[in-house]
Amino acid sequence: MGWLSRRIDRQLAAYQRELIDTHYREVENMYRQIRGWRHDYRNHIQMMKALAAGSDLDGLKAYLDELDTDLNTVDTVIKTGNAMADAILNSKISLARSRNIPVQADAHIPVQLRMSELDLCVILGNLFDNAIEASLPLPEDQRMIRVYMDMKGTQLYISFTNLTAGRKQARIGRLFATTKGEGHGFGLVRIDQIIDRLDGYLSRNSEDGAFTTEILIPQV
Repeated sequence: MGWLSRRIDRQLAAYQRELIDTHYREVENMYRQIRGWRHDYRNHIQMMKALAAGSDLDGLKAYLDELDTDLNTVDTVIKTGNAMADAILNSKISLARSRNIPVQADAHIPVQLRMSELDLCVILGNLFDNAIEASLPLPEDQRMIRVYMDMKGTQLYISFTNLTAGRKQARIGRLFATTKGEGHGFGLVRIDQIIDRLDGYLSRNSEDGAFTTEILIPQV
């Protein structure tokens, strides 16, 4: 059975590299947008000065409204207190909003985590990817992802909720039935493996038009 174990290890290593590469690309894209907006800052100031000098208040207001809308596309900065969590959450929020999926995020990590950054990356990345995939089939006005993270005593609490079409999903053991591909299912299994290894708690619940995943991970 040694060959099977080695094969699984190789598949796992490839999956982790692909996941991290994807997250880094998303982070780079987010900061590229921010740098682009900053690059145009001086031009925006000059344009507003010209409108003000010409007493074109309607034009100035319209330009400010346009800038406000443009800034909202990159105003996704979440500061949890943990650099890896910030990178993953901000990149995924940017990705979700680019696909017209609103995100409500309230995330705080006020302590130094004992779990590895790789484990945190796998958990948050997969949870967010699953929520985005589940949201896409919904009409845009019915989409919503809610993220909450904080310490509960000595445990890190993570909660992800996404709206669904209202039909309760069928449970298969610890997981729920899915029509997604092999990578999706592997991501769910990876989360479960990490939570088990860290002696954590995981709950998935599908009801009332929403799907929620709750996780508790001891940090002492």
